[in-house]
Amino acid sequence: MATPPRILHLLLTLFILSGKTTSSSASRDDVDAFLGCLSAAIPPSIVHTPANNSYSPLLLSSVRNLRYALPGTARPLAIIAATEPAHVQATVLCGCRHGVRVRTRSGGHDYEGLSYASLDPNEHFAVLDLAALRMISIDAGRAEAWVESGASLGELYYAVGAASRTLAFPAGSCPTVCLGGHLSGGGFGSLARKYGLSADNVLDAVVVDAQGRLLNRSAMGEDLFWAIRGGGGESFGVIVSWKVRLVRVPETVTVFGIRRFRNQSAADLVTKWQGVAPFLPRNLYLRVLLQNPQADFVAFFLGRCSRLAGIMRRRFPELRMMPADCQEISWVHSTLFMEFFTTDKPLDVLLDRSNKPDYYLKVKSDHVEKPIPKRAWEGLWDKWLDQPGTPPIMLDPYGGRMSSISPSATPFPHRNYLYQLQIYSFWFENGTDALEKRISWVRGVHKELEPYVSKNPRAVYVNYRDLELGTNELEGNVTSYEKAKVWGEKYFKGNFERLAAVKSKVDPHDFFRNEQSIPLLPAAAKG
Repeated sequence: MATPPRILHLLLTLFILSGKTTSSSASRDDVDAFLGCLSAAIPPSIVHTPANNSYSPLLLSSVRNLRYALPGTARPLAIIAATEPAHVQATVLCGCRHGVRVRTRSGGHDYEGLSYASLDPNEHFAVLDLAALRMISIDAGRAEAWVESGASLGELYYAVGAASRTLAFPAGSCPTVCLGGHLSGGGFGSLARKYGLSADNVLDAVVVDAQGRLLNRSAMGEDLFWAIRGGGGESFGVIVSWKVRLVRVPETVTVFGIRRFRNQSAADLVTKWQGVAPFLPRNLYLRVLLQNPQADFVAFFLGRCSRLAGIMRRRFPELRMMPADCQEISWVHSTLFMEFFTTDKPLDVLLDRSNKPDYYLKVKSDHVEKPIPKRAWEGLWDKWLDQPGTPPIMLDPYGGRMSSISPSATPFPHRNYLYQLQIYSFWFENGTDALEKRISWVRGVHKELEPYVSKNPRAVYVNYRDLELGTNELEGNVTSYEKAKVWGEKYFKGNFERLAAVKSKVDPHDFFRNEQSIPLLPAAAKG
Protein backbone atom coordinates (compact mmCIF):
# COMPACT_ATOMS: atom_id res chain seq x y z
CA MET A 1 0.00 0.00 0.00
CA ALA A 2 1.54 3.32 -1.03
CA THR A 3 1.20 6.31 1.23
CA PRO A 4 -1.22 8.72 -0.49
CA PRO A 5 0.66 11.84 -1.66
CA ARG A 6 -2.07 14.06 -0.24
CA ILE A 7 -1.42 12.69 3.29
CA LEU A 8 2.31 13.32 3.02
CA HIS A 9 1.59 16.80 1.70
CA LEU A 10 -0.79 17.45 4.59
CA LEU A 11 1.75 16.22 7.14
CA LEU A 12 4.47 18.38 5.63
CA THR A 13 2.18 21.43 5.61
CA LEU A 14 1.15 20.91 9.24
CA PHE A 15 4.77 20.44 10.28
CA ILE A 16 5.91 23.66 8.62
CA LEU A 17 2.97 25.69 9.91
CA SER A 18 3.27 24.36 13.45
CA GLY A 19 6.91 25.39 13.75
CA LYS A 20 7.26 22.74 16.44
CA THR A 21 10.72 21.62 17.45
CA THR A 22 11.48 18.30 19.06
CA SER A 23 11.49 18.30 22.84
CA SER A 24 14.22 16.59 24.81
CA SER A 25 11.85 13.85 25.94
CA ALA A 26 8.47 13.13 24.44
CA SER A 27 5.51 12.82 26.82
CA ARG A 28 3.12 9.88 26.81
CA ASP A 29 0.59 12.08 25.02
CA ASP A 30 3.19 12.87 22.36
CA VAL A 31 3.90 9.17 21.94
CA ASP A 32 0.21 8.40 21.47
CA ALA A 33 -0.09 11.29 19.04
CA PHE A 34 2.95 10.02 17.13
CA LEU A 35 1.42 6.56 16.76
CA GLY A 36 -1.88 8.12 15.71
CA CYS A 37 -0.07 10.24 13.15
CA LEU A 38 1.58 7.11 11.74
CA SER A 39 -1.73 5.24 11.55
CA ALA A 40 -3.15 8.02 9.38
CA ALA A 41 -0.20 8.00 6.99
CA ILE A 42 1.15 4.47 6.56
CA PRO A 43 -0.21 0.90 6.66
CA PRO A 44 -0.73 -0.35 10.24
CA SER A 45 0.87 -3.66 9.26
CA ILE A 46 4.34 -2.08 9.08
CA VAL A 47 4.12 -0.39 12.50
CA HIS A 48 5.18 -2.75 15.28
CA THR A 49 4.81 -1.83 18.96
CA PRO A 50 5.52 -3.86 22.11
CA ALA A 51 1.84 -4.83 22.08
CA ASN A 52 2.40 -6.80 18.85
CA ASN A 53 3.74 -10.37 18.81
CA SER A 54 5.89 -9.34 15.85
CA TYR A 55 7.78 -6.67 17.82
CA SER A 56 10.46 -8.69 19.61
CA PRO A 57 11.35 -10.93 16.65
CA LEU A 58 11.65 -7.88 14.42
CA LEU A 59 13.77 -6.00 16.95
CA LEU A 60 16.12 -8.97 17.36
CA SER A 61 16.27 -9.69 13.63
CA SER A 62 19.15 -7.25 13.15
CA VAL A 63 20.67 -7.15 16.63
CA ARG A 64 24.35 -8.05 16.17
CA ASN A 65 25.49 -7.42 19.73
CA LEU A 66 23.65 -8.94 22.68
CA ARG A 67 25.06 -6.26 24.98
CA TYR A 68 22.28 -4.05 23.59
CA ALA A 69 19.51 -6.60 23.91
CA LEU A 70 19.86 -7.24 27.64
CA PRO A 71 16.97 -6.51 30.05
CA GLY A 72 17.00 -2.87 31.04
CA THR A 73 18.16 -1.60 27.67
CA ALA A 74 15.89 1.17 26.37
CA ARG A 75 13.80 -0.24 23.54
CA PRO A 76 12.00 1.64 20.77
CA LEU A 77 8.37 2.52 21.33
CA ALA A 78 7.74 1.41 17.75
CA ILE A 79 9.56 -0.17 14.82
CA ILE A 80 8.47 1.01 11.40
CA ALA A 81 9.40 -1.59 8.78
CA ALA A 82 9.36 0.75 5.79
CA THR A 83 8.76 -0.76 2.37
CA GLU A 84 8.96 2.47 0.35
CA PRO A 85 10.48 5.94 0.78
CA ALA A 86 7.10 7.48 1.54
CA HIS A 87 6.96 5.45 4.77
CA VAL A 88 10.28 7.00 5.77
CA GLN A 89 8.98 10.48 5.01
CA ALA A 90 5.82 9.95 7.04
CA THR A 91 7.75 8.57 10.02
CA VAL A 92 10.16 11.51 10.07
CA LEU A 93 7.34 14.04 9.78
CA CYS A 94 5.30 12.41 12.53
CA GLY A 95 8.37 12.17 14.74
CA CYS A 96 9.28 15.81 14.25
CA ARG A 97 5.74 16.98 14.89
CA HIS A 98 5.24 14.97 18.08
CA GLY A 99 8.72 15.00 19.62
CA VAL A 100 9.63 11.37 18.99
CA ARG A 101 13.13 10.88 17.64
CA VAL A 102 13.89 8.37 14.94
CA ARG A 103 16.87 6.01 14.76
CA THR A 104 17.55 4.30 11.45
CA ARG A 105 18.66 0.69 11.07
CA SER A 106 19.76 -0.95 7.84
CA GLY A 107 21.77 -4.01 8.93
CA GLY A 108 22.27 -3.47 12.66
CA HIS A 109 26.03 -4.04 12.58
CA ASP A 110 26.86 -0.81 14.38
CA TYR A 111 29.11 -2.04 17.18
CA GLU A 112 27.42 0.00 19.90
CA GLY A 113 23.81 -0.67 18.88
CA LEU A 114 22.95 2.99 18.26
CA SER A 115 20.56 2.13 15.44
CA TYR A 116 18.15 0.27 17.71
CA ALA A 117 18.99 1.08 21.36
CA SER A 118 19.52 4.09 23.61
CA LEU A 119 21.70 4.61 26.66
CA ASP A 120 18.96 6.83 28.13
CA PRO A 121 16.33 4.55 29.69
CA ASN A 122 13.79 7.39 29.57
CA GLU A 123 14.13 8.24 25.89
CA HIS A 124 11.10 7.73 23.67
CA PHE A 125 12.33 6.87 20.21
CA ALA A 126 11.25 4.89 17.18
CA VAL A 127 13.31 2.74 14.84
CA LEU A 128 13.02 2.98 11.09
CA ASP A 129 13.96 -0.49 9.88
CA LEU A 130 15.09 -0.38 6.25
CA ALA A 131 15.62 -4.13 5.79
CA ALA A 132 12.81 -4.30 3.22
CA LEU A 133 14.30 -1.43 1.22
CA ARG A 134 16.81 -3.65 -0.57
CA MET A 135 16.27 -3.16 -4.30
CA ILE A 136 19.40 -3.40 -6.46
CA SER A 137 19.42 -2.18 -10.07
CA ILE A 138 22.61 -2.89 -12.05
CA ASP A 139 23.49 -1.02 -15.24
CA ALA A 140 26.47 -3.06 -16.46
CA GLY A 141 26.88 -0.97 -19.60
CA ARG A 142 27.39 2.22 -17.58
CA ALA A 143 29.13 0.37 -14.73
CA GLU A 144 26.69 1.86 -12.22
CA ALA A 145 24.08 0.63 -9.76
CA TRP A 146 21.28 2.02 -7.64
CA VAL A 147 21.14 0.22 -4.30
CA GLU A 148 18.68 0.77 -1.46
CA SER A 149 20.12 1.14 2.03
CA GLY A 150 18.66 -2.11 3.36
CA ALA A 151 20.49 -4.23 0.78
CA SER A 152 23.41 -6.19 2.20
CA LEU A 153 26.91 -6.19 0.79
CA GLY A 154 26.45 -9.88 0.00
CA GLU A 155 23.31 -9.15 -2.01
CA LEU A 156 25.10 -6.41 -3.92
CA TYR A 157 28.12 -8.62 -4.61
CA TYR A 158 25.86 -11.42 -5.82
CA ALA A 159 23.94 -9.08 -8.13
CA VAL A 160 27.10 -7.52 -9.57
CA GLY A 161 28.66 -10.95 -10.10
CA ALA A 162 25.53 -12.15 -11.90
CA ALA A 163 25.58 -9.11 -14.18
CA SER A 164 29.27 -9.25 -15.13
CA ARG A 165 32.46 -11.18 -14.39
CA THR A 166 34.52 -8.01 -14.86
CA LEU A 167 32.67 -5.60 -12.55
CA ALA A 168 32.90 -5.26 -8.78
CA PHE A 169 32.14 -2.84 -5.97
CA PRO A 170 34.72 -1.75 -3.36
CA ALA A 171 33.31 -2.50 0.09
CA GLY A 172 33.83 -4.59 3.22
CA SER A 173 34.27 -8.29 3.78
CA CYS A 174 31.21 -9.07 5.93
CA PRO A 175 28.29 -9.95 3.60
CA THR A 176 25.53 -9.22 6.14
CA VAL A 177 26.59 -5.59 6.62
CA CYS A 178 24.11 -3.36 4.78
CA LEU A 179 24.81 -0.45 2.46
CA GLY A 180 23.12 2.24 4.55
CA GLY A 181 25.55 2.19 7.44
CA HIS A 182 28.61 1.01 5.51
CA LEU A 183 28.65 3.79 2.92
CA SER A 184 27.67 6.52 5.35
CA GLY A 185 30.74 5.68 7.45
CA GLY A 186 33.18 5.47 4.54
CA GLY A 187 33.37 1.77 3.72
CA PHE A 188 36.76 0.02 3.73
CA GLY A 189 37.60 -3.31 2.06
CA SER A 190 39.97 -5.31 -0.12
CA LEU A 191 39.55 -3.04 -3.17
CA ALA A 192 40.23 0.21 -1.28
CA ARG A 193 43.91 0.31 -2.27
CA LYS A 194 42.93 0.08 -5.95
CA TYR A 195 39.70 2.07 -6.09
CA GLY A 196 39.32 3.93 -2.80
CA LEU A 197 36.64 3.63 -0.14
CA SER A 198 33.03 2.73 -0.87
CA ALA A 199 32.14 6.38 -0.22
CA ASP A 200 34.68 7.48 -2.85
CA ASN A 201 32.56 5.59 -5.39
CA VAL A 202 29.15 7.08 -4.54
CA LEU A 203 27.69 9.08 -7.42
CA ASP A 204 24.29 10.08 -6.02
CA ALA A 205 21.95 9.35 -3.14
CA VAL A 206 18.35 9.87 -2.06
CA VAL A 207 17.85 11.30 1.44
CA VAL A 208 14.81 12.09 3.56
CA ASP A 209 15.70 15.22 5.51
CA ALA A 210 14.28 16.55 8.79
CA GLN A 211 11.48 18.29 6.86
CA GLY A 212 10.42 15.02 5.27
CA ARG A 213 11.65 16.01 1.81
CA LEU A 214 13.00 13.40 -0.57
CA LEU A 215 16.24 14.85 -1.97
CA ASN A 216 18.72 13.60 -4.57
CA ARG A 217 22.23 14.99 -4.99
CA SER A 218 21.25 18.05 -6.98
CA ALA A 219 18.42 18.90 -4.56
CA MET A 220 20.38 18.30 -1.34
CA GLY A 221 23.46 20.23 -2.50
CA GLU A 222 27.11 19.31 -2.40
CA ASP A 223 27.60 20.05 1.31
CA LEU A 224 25.09 17.44 2.44
CA PHE A 225 26.25 15.03 -0.26
CA TRP A 226 29.78 15.41 1.11
CA ALA A 227 28.63 14.82 4.70
CA ILE A 228 26.72 11.58 4.14
CA ARG A 229 29.69 9.92 2.43
CA GLY A 230 31.61 9.15 5.59
CA GLY A 231 30.15 11.45 8.25
CA GLY A 232 27.61 9.00 9.59
CA GLY A 233 24.31 9.38 7.77
CA GLU A 234 22.15 9.10 10.90
CA SER A 235 23.04 12.67 11.88
CA PHE A 236 21.62 14.34 8.79
CA GLY A 237 18.56 12.40 7.66
CA VAL A 238 17.60 8.97 6.40
CA ILE A 239 19.45 7.79 3.30
CA VAL A 240 17.12 5.47 1.43
CA SER A 241 19.21 4.67 -1.66
CA TRP A 242 22.63 5.14 -3.25
CA LYS A 243 23.93 5.37 -6.80
CA VAL A 244 27.38 3.80 -6.91
CA ARG A 245 30.15 3.42 -9.44
CA LEU A 246 31.10 -0.16 -10.26
CA VAL A 247 34.78 -0.84 -10.94
CA ARG A 248 36.63 -3.01 -13.43
CA VAL A 249 38.29 -6.25 -12.32
CA PRO A 250 39.91 -9.14 -14.22
CA GLU A 251 37.83 -12.25 -14.88
CA THR A 252 40.29 -14.13 -12.70
CA VAL A 253 41.65 -12.86 -9.39
CA THR A 254 43.89 -14.61 -6.86
CA VAL A 255 43.63 -15.12 -3.11
CA PHE A 256 45.73 -16.88 -0.51
CA GLY A 257 45.84 -17.46 3.22
CA ILE A 258 49.19 -18.25 4.83
CA ARG A 259 49.50 -19.07 8.54
CA ARG A 260 52.72 -18.57 10.44
CA PHE A 261 53.18 -19.44 14.12
CA ARG A 262 55.35 -17.70 16.67
CA ASN A 263 57.99 -20.40 16.31
CA GLN A 264 57.95 -19.66 12.57
CA SER A 265 59.03 -16.04 13.07
CA ALA A 266 55.49 -14.61 13.15
CA ALA A 267 56.64 -11.50 15.06
CA ASP A 268 59.39 -10.85 12.51
CA LEU A 269 56.90 -11.23 9.66
CA VAL A 270 54.35 -8.85 11.18
CA THR A 271 57.10 -6.31 11.83
CA LYS A 272 58.24 -6.60 8.21
CA TRP A 273 54.64 -6.49 6.90
CA GLN A 274 54.18 -2.95 8.23
CA GLY A 275 56.78 -1.58 5.82
CA VAL A 276 55.62 -3.71 2.90
CA ALA A 277 51.81 -3.98 2.70
CA PRO A 278 50.97 -0.23 2.43
CA PHE A 279 53.48 0.16 -0.43
CA LEU A 280 52.62 -2.89 -2.52
CA PRO A 281 51.09 -2.39 -6.00
CA ARG A 282 47.55 -1.06 -5.78
CA ASN A 283 46.08 -4.27 -7.14
CA LEU A 284 47.33 -6.24 -4.09
CA TYR A 285 45.77 -6.14 -0.63
CA LEU A 286 47.50 -8.10 2.14
CA ARG A 287 45.95 -8.08 5.60
CA VAL A 288 47.02 -9.82 8.83
CA LEU A 289 44.98 -11.40 11.61
CA LEU A 290 46.77 -12.02 14.90
CA GLN A 291 45.28 -14.64 17.19
CA ASN A 292 46.70 -16.99 19.81
CA PRO A 293 50.17 -18.14 18.71
CA GLN A 294 49.76 -17.34 15.01
CA ALA A 295 49.53 -14.67 12.34
CA ASP A 296 47.34 -15.27 9.28
CA PHE A 297 48.37 -13.37 6.13
CA VAL A 298 45.39 -13.04 3.78
CA ALA A 299 45.83 -11.69 0.25
CA PHE A 300 43.56 -10.50 -2.55
CA PHE A 301 45.18 -9.78 -5.93
CA LEU A 302 43.67 -8.42 -9.14
CA GLY A 303 45.51 -10.83 -11.43
CA ARG A 304 46.90 -14.34 -11.84
CA CYS A 305 48.88 -16.35 -9.30
CA SER A 306 52.07 -16.28 -11.38
CA ARG A 307 52.20 -12.48 -11.22
CA LEU A 308 51.36 -12.44 -7.53
CA ALA A 309 54.12 -14.96 -6.78
CA GLY A 310 56.62 -12.72 -8.54
CA ILE A 311 55.56 -9.66 -6.53
CA MET A 312 55.77 -11.57 -3.26
CA ARG A 313 59.25 -12.94 -4.08
CA ARG A 314 60.52 -9.42 -4.72
CA ARG A 315 58.68 -7.49 -2.02
CA PHE A 316 58.07 -9.94 0.83
CA PRO A 317 60.29 -13.03 0.37
CA GLU A 318 60.33 -13.67 4.13
CA LEU A 319 56.72 -14.90 3.97
CA ARG A 320 57.82 -17.74 1.64
CA MET A 321 54.64 -17.62 -0.40
CA MET A 322 54.47 -20.46 -2.95
CA PRO A 323 52.24 -20.84 -6.04
CA ALA A 324 50.57 -23.76 -4.27
CA ASP A 325 49.22 -21.27 -1.71
CA CYS A 326 47.13 -19.54 -4.41
CA GLN A 327 43.55 -19.97 -5.48
CA GLU A 328 42.48 -18.42 -8.79
CA ILE A 329 38.79 -17.51 -8.74
CA SER A 330 36.30 -14.87 -9.88
CA TRP A 331 35.94 -11.62 -7.97
CA VAL A 332 32.52 -12.55 -6.60
CA HIS A 333 33.95 -15.84 -5.25
CA SER A 334 36.76 -13.85 -3.63
CA THR A 335 34.18 -12.08 -1.48
CA LEU A 336 33.35 -15.47 0.05
CA PHE A 337 37.03 -16.17 0.69
CA MET A 338 37.66 -12.82 2.39
CA GLU A 339 34.85 -13.53 4.86
CA PHE A 340 34.95 -17.32 5.32
CA PHE A 341 38.57 -18.15 4.28
CA THR A 342 37.26 -20.80 1.93
CA THR A 343 35.85 -20.93 -1.59
CA ASP A 344 33.93 -24.15 -0.97
CA LYS A 345 30.70 -22.43 -0.01
CA PRO A 346 28.00 -21.84 -2.66
CA LEU A 347 27.57 -18.28 -3.91
CA ASP A 348 24.05 -18.03 -2.57
CA VAL A 349 25.57 -17.83 0.93
CA LEU A 350 26.00 -14.17 0.02
CA LEU A 351 22.22 -13.83 0.07
CA ASP A 352 21.83 -15.25 3.57
CA ARG A 353 20.69 -12.42 5.84
CA SER A 354 19.71 -14.66 8.72
CA ASN A 355 21.13 -13.71 12.06
CA LYS A 356 20.80 -15.35 15.42
CA PRO A 357 21.99 -12.82 18.01
CA ASP A 358 24.06 -15.22 20.10
CA TYR A 359 27.18 -13.26 21.01
CA TYR A 360 28.34 -10.18 22.87
CA LEU A 361 30.81 -7.77 21.32
CA LYS A 362 33.29 -5.01 22.07
CA VAL A 363 35.66 -3.44 19.55
CA LYS A 364 38.30 -0.73 19.57
CA SER A 365 40.21 0.53 16.57
CA ASP A 366 43.20 2.73 15.86
CA HIS A 367 45.65 3.77 13.14
CA VAL A 368 49.41 3.37 12.85
CA GLU A 369 51.69 6.01 11.35
CA LYS A 370 55.11 4.44 12.01
CA PRO A 371 55.93 0.72 12.16
CA ILE A 372 55.52 -0.82 15.61
CA PRO A 373 58.82 -2.38 16.76
CA LYS A 374 59.23 -6.13 17.04
CA ARG A 375 59.64 -5.97 20.83
CA ALA A 376 56.12 -4.52 21.10
CA TRP A 377 54.63 -7.36 19.06
CA GLU A 378 56.49 -9.89 21.19
CA GLY A 379 55.21 -8.19 24.32
CA LEU A 380 51.66 -8.17 22.97
CA TRP A 381 51.84 -11.91 22.30
CA ASP A 382 53.39 -12.70 25.66
CA LYS A 383 50.92 -10.67 27.68
CA TRP A 384 47.66 -10.70 25.70
CA LEU A 385 47.59 -13.17 22.81
CA ASP A 386 49.41 -16.33 23.87
CA GLN A 387 46.47 -18.01 25.56
CA PRO A 388 43.59 -20.15 24.26
CA GLY A 389 40.46 -18.39 23.07
CA THR A 390 41.85 -14.90 22.64
CA PRO A 391 40.00 -12.84 20.03
CA PRO A 392 41.71 -11.57 16.88
CA ILE A 393 43.52 -8.33 16.20
CA MET A 394 43.05 -7.31 12.56
CA LEU A 395 45.58 -5.23 10.62
CA ASP A 396 44.37 -3.69 7.34
CA PRO A 397 46.83 -1.90 5.04
CA TYR A 398 46.17 1.52 3.58
CA GLY A 399 48.05 3.14 0.68
CA GLY A 400 47.38 3.12 -3.03
CA ARG A 401 44.38 4.99 -4.42
CA MET A 402 42.83 5.45 -1.00
CA SER A 403 45.82 7.44 0.25
CA SER A 404 46.06 9.58 -2.90
CA ILE A 405 42.69 11.20 -2.16
CA SER A 406 42.64 14.32 0.02
CA PRO A 407 41.65 13.74 3.67
CA SER A 408 39.02 16.47 3.23
CA ALA A 409 37.50 15.04 0.03
CA THR A 410 35.06 13.08 2.21
CA PRO A 411 34.56 13.14 6.00
CA PHE A 412 36.83 10.06 6.35
CA PRO A 413 40.20 11.70 7.20
CA HIS A 414 42.51 8.77 8.00
CA ARG A 415 44.03 8.29 4.56
CA ASN A 416 47.71 8.86 5.29
CA TYR A 417 48.36 6.14 7.84
CA LEU A 418 50.19 2.88 7.17
CA TYR A 419 47.35 0.72 8.37
CA GLN A 420 44.32 0.40 10.56
CA LEU A 421 44.06 -2.03 13.45
CA GLN A 422 40.92 -3.44 15.03
CA ILE A 423 40.87 -5.09 18.45
CA TYR A 424 37.87 -7.36 18.27
CA SER A 425 36.39 -9.36 21.13
CA PHE A 426 33.24 -11.45 21.06
CA TRP A 427 31.96 -13.94 23.60
CA PHE A 428 28.99 -16.19 24.22
CA GLU A 429 28.81 -16.41 28.03
CA ASN A 430 26.15 -14.33 29.71
CA GLY A 431 26.81 -12.44 32.92
CA THR A 432 28.77 -9.57 34.41
CA ASP A 433 31.98 -11.58 34.99
CA ALA A 434 32.31 -12.60 31.35
CA LEU A 435 31.49 -9.09 30.15
CA GLU A 436 34.05 -7.44 32.44
CA LYS A 437 36.74 -9.99 31.56
CA ARG A 438 36.31 -9.57 27.80
CA ILE A 439 36.00 -5.79 27.82
CA SER A 440 39.03 -5.55 30.11
CA TRP A 441 40.99 -7.57 27.54
CA VAL A 442 40.08 -5.14 24.75
CA ARG A 443 40.95 -2.14 26.90
CA GLY A 444 44.21 -3.75 27.96
CA VAL A 445 45.37 -4.42 24.42
CA HIS A 446 44.34 -0.91 23.41
CA LYS A 447 46.35 0.53 26.31
CA GLU A 448 49.35 -1.66 25.48
CA LEU A 449 49.48 -0.24 21.96
CA GLU A 450 49.05 3.38 23.06
CA PRO A 451 52.73 4.36 22.66
CA TYR A 452 52.77 3.20 19.03
CA VAL A 453 49.49 4.38 17.51
CA SER A 454 47.90 7.66 16.43
CA LYS A 455 47.99 10.57 18.85
CA ASN A 456 46.50 14.04 19.42
CA PRO A 457 43.89 12.83 18.74
CA ARG A 458 43.85 9.06 18.38
CA ALA A 459 42.36 8.24 14.99
CA VAL A 460 39.33 5.95 14.97
CA TYR A 461 37.21 4.66 12.07
CA VAL A 462 33.60 5.76 12.62
CA ASN A 463 32.25 2.45 11.33
CA TYR A 464 33.99 0.86 14.33
CA ARG A 465 31.93 2.94 16.73
CA ASP A 466 33.22 3.11 20.32
CA LEU A 467 31.14 4.86 22.99
CA GLU A 468 34.10 4.85 25.40
CA LEU A 469 35.52 7.72 23.34
CA GLY A 470 32.76 9.93 24.73
CA THR A 471 29.04 10.52 24.39
CA ASN A 472 26.93 13.58 23.69
CA GLU A 473 25.45 15.94 26.23
CA LEU A 474 22.70 18.50 25.71
CA GLU A 475 22.90 22.26 26.12
CA GLY A 476 19.60 24.05 25.60
CA ASN A 477 18.02 20.97 24.01
CA VAL A 478 20.69 20.64 21.33
CA THR A 479 23.86 18.59 21.38
CA SER A 480 26.88 20.34 22.88
CA TYR A 481 29.50 20.98 20.21
CA GLU A 482 32.36 21.27 22.70
CA LYS A 483 31.49 17.98 24.43
CA ALA A 484 31.04 16.22 21.08
CA LYS A 485 34.48 17.33 19.92
CA VAL A 486 35.98 14.91 22.46
CA TRP A 487 34.90 11.92 20.37
CA GLY A 488 34.17 13.68 17.08
CA GLU A 489 37.71 14.78 16.31
CA LYS A 490 38.93 11.20 16.82
CA TYR A 491 36.59 10.02 14.07
CA PHE A 492 36.79 13.01 11.75
CA LYS A 493 39.79 15.18 12.70
CA GLY A 494 39.56 18.57 10.95
CA ASN A 495 36.43 17.53 9.08
CA PHE A 496 34.38 17.55 12.28
CA GLU A 497 33.74 21.30 12.23
CA ARG A 498 32.53 21.17 8.61
CA LEU A 499 30.20 18.28 9.49
CA ALA A 500 28.73 20.38 12.31
CA ALA A 501 28.22 23.27 9.90
CA VAL A 502 26.31 21.00 7.52
CA LYS A 503 24.26 19.66 10.43
CA SER A 504 23.30 23.21 11.44
CA LYS A 505 22.07 23.89 7.94
CA VAL A 506 20.07 20.72 7.23
CA ASP A 507 18.83 19.78 10.74
CA PRO A 508 18.81 23.04 12.75
CA HIS A 509 16.58 21.60 15.51
CA ASP A 510 18.88 18.57 16.03
CA PHE A 511 16.10 16.06 15.38
CA PHE A 512 18.43 13.31 14.15
CA ARG A 513 20.59 12.65 17.16
CA ASN A 514 22.00 9.86 19.29
CA GLU A 515 24.88 9.28 21.67
CA GLN A 516 27.45 10.11 18.98
CA SER A 517 25.57 12.16 16.39
CA ILE A 518 27.07 15.27 14.83
CA PRO A 519 26.14 18.42 16.82
CA LEU A 520 25.16 21.84 15.57
CA LEU A 521 27.99 24.32 15.03
CA PRO A 522 27.71 27.17 17.57
CA ALA A 523 26.99 30.63 16.20
CA ALA A 524 30.37 31.89 17.41
CA ALA A 525 32.18 29.21 15.41
CA LYS A 526 30.15 30.02 12.30
CA GLY A 527 31.32 33.60 12.48
